[in-house]
Amino acid sequence: MERVLIIGGSRGLGLGFVQSLLDREVYEVHATARDLGTNEDLAALADHPRLQLHALDVAKADSRADFVDRLDRLPLDLVIHNAGIYGPHGLQIGELPESEWQKVLHVDTVAPLMMAQALHKNLKRGSKPRMAFLTSRMGSIADNGSGGSYLYRSAKAGLNAAVRSLALDWQADGIATVLLHPGWVRTRMGGETAPLGIEESVRGMLERIRETGLSNSGRFVDWSGEEIPW
Repeated sequence: MERVLIIGGSRGLGLGFVQSLLDREVYEVHATARDLGTNEDLAALADHPRLQLHALDVAKADSRADFVDRLDRLPLDLVIHNAGIYGPHGLQIGELPESEWQKVLHVDTVAPLMMAQALHKNLKRGSKPRMAFLTSRMGSIADNGSGGSYLYRSAKAGLNAAVRSLALDWQADGIATVLLHPGWVRTRMGGETAPLGIEESVRGMLERIRETGLSNSGRFVDWSGEEIPW
């Protein structure tokens, strides 16, 4: 049975991953949320025999350390890092808030790599281990033809650059990585007018994860398999 950890599994795409993997009997699922008591959808799954829930705030070093201590030496075959934020919308040059920018960079760029660093030993004990990071096409510098979204674009571009390095550095350990753009999805971040449903996006991303190995580690693709320029 493959053991999967979903970081940020309380709602939206993270909850979609939890539900999809629990529907397949070959997965043992571990999922995290900042506050386990505030999400009814995730709480409704709490008694599932193949699901374990964990409290984790990726932005806080002590929470990360406590979580990793609780995992101890548990082998992980797949980690999906979904936790992230967008920050304030519609900001233009002249009104960019430094503190909010630092918060987005911390959650979307720094925290995922801190989690990767902390979970390295667990992944090394896994079978054909992989770590997937949810990013965005908006992190592509080459694809930026509309400007704006300074906080989110820069944070995701930073994540992409860091994970590309991680893919090279983890080759010797046998750990593969992939950067996934989920598409424009009907979530709280994507809005109700988005053309893509959670189930379809998750299904596609899981297929991209299954395709990921050491030979193509570090690629930047969308849910459908399209390679995205850096």
